[in-house]
Amino acid sequence: MTSNVEEVSGKSFDYIVVGGGASGCPLVATLSQKFSVLLIERGGSPFNDPMISEATNFKRPFMETDEFLSIAQRFVSEDGVMNLRGRVLGGTTAINNGFYSRASEDYIEKVGWDKKLVREAYEWIESKVVFQPKDISEWQSIVKDSLVDAGGLPYNGFSLDHMPGTKVGGSIFDNNGKRHTAADLLVYGNLDRITVLLNATVKNVIFHNNGTATKPEAGGVQFIKSNGNGNEVYEVYLSRPKDTESRGDVILSAGPLGSPQILLLSGIGPHEQLKHFNISSIVDTTEVGKGIKDTPCFVVFFESPKTLRSDLTQVVGVTEDSQIIIQPSFGYITRNKTNLRIGAKVANPVSQGKLELKNTDPRKNPSVRFNYLLEQKDLDQCVRMGHLLEKISQSNLIKLYVGSQQNENAKLSTEEELRKFCKTNVQTFYHYHGGSGIGSVVDKDYKVYGVNQLRVVDGSTLPDVPGTNPMATLLMLGRYQGIKILDERGQNSFHCLPKHGGQYPSISVPEM
Repeated sequence: MTSNVEEVSGKSFDYIVVGGGASGCPLVATLSQKFSVLLIERGGSPFNDPMISEATNFKRPFMETDEFLSIAQRFVSEDGVMNLRGRVLGGTTAINNGFYSRASEDYIEKVGWDKKLVREAYEWIESKVVFQPKDISEWQSIVKDSLVDAGGLPYNGFSLDHMPGTKVGGSIFDNNGKRHTAADLLVYGNLDRITVLLNATVKNVIFHNNGTATKPEAGGVQFIKSNGNGNEVYEVYLSRPKDTESRGDVILSAGPLGSPQILLLSGIGPHEQLKHFNISSIVDTTEVGKGIKDTPCFVVFFESPKTLRSDLTQVVGVTEDSQIIIQPSFGYITRNKTNLRIGAKVANPVSQGKLELKNTDPRKNPSVRFNYLLEQKDLDQCVRMGHLLEKISQSNLIKLYVGSQQNENAKLSTEEELRKFCKTNVQTFYHYHGGSGIGSVVDKDYKVYGVNQLRVVDGSTLPDVPGTNPMATLLMLGRYQGIKILDERGQNSFHCLPKHGGQYPSISVPEM
């Protein structure tokens, strides 16, 4: 692991993975069993950083952002909604609230994944970085019972599976309040074959024509120091064995903003957009950056009657049709006051947006518009969500806890008021996805159309959010695709590596 670009520049590797987030880290760990892998991460290390590892510091990185070096990078969509992306080894698993829940079986079937391999990949992740909460906090417990009693969402106990009703989910925070990020999974690879380059931002993929090749072929990447001079460019390359069938890939795992941005900067995208930025066109396609989506949400706030300890999401409520997801959280107002929240989101919006370049600096955010609630169906779901959230917020348990006067302020009343409220108060759950869709930008094996030796494996390929939130499935996807690639190359003598722990089954959640 190094931040010295000179140590890596000019070298060759069997695989180059761009982005050390939820999918990138397990992908690297898996591929390293048989191949040399370079992982390029634009941020720094999460290890021994209390801002990341301590549950009590959750949300602090959200408030301490800068342009090039902070753990979280802020961006504001063209819709005017503030959002965040991770900029650290571990990606957003290093800054999120840690809630872990699998995709539904319907989702797995829709995407076309192998169910047995999906389960093995989930279990591999869970045996290493997932924990069952030891106890449920006061606010989480109150909202849990309100979801059941007022919301009509029956309690299912603890589960990692996606299901309608109310449940306690897993967490990547252990019971000592320590976060375990995707970066922890690297240790389960072959460390002799892994090189991690930190604080380096990939500028573009290098392409060349291989005499007999019918398509341009990825041969490496160009990168810059994340906090350095953007004009100082370095290169690394894919190893080039004579047998073209045994060549590895450049794999983009830079997320729904990063991967489409790198494709565009590499010349894969709409010709007119590329021409505007003087980027040579490799593949003229209008699909890169299209279909990007975010789940619209809004939040009901209460002032806590007392100062509470740090609270992570442990409980979630899911409607019978899985279209609305509700969860409690809180944030600090001052040292002496705590602001309690119940948030809800439209789980599978049909409204789609678009990502485009704003400039050619890969360290800066691209332009993205999610078009929240553009489609009538999404607005109707938001109104339905408002009515349900109002019922839960008006429950006797919450009234008793926060006081009736405060509770009255949570009423949203008429359908017309809710429609207006949805449009003017839309927020994000940070579950944006899409932009490099399967069937439009990549094929079923996550290979980019129109070129060879280039794949995308991350949330930009997802058609919808899997389950309550994408983290579990993005972690699984990195492991899953790593195994599939080893299978492709006849190098996979295993599916699930020996487990190191298996923490969560040994802990029981008390009934509330």
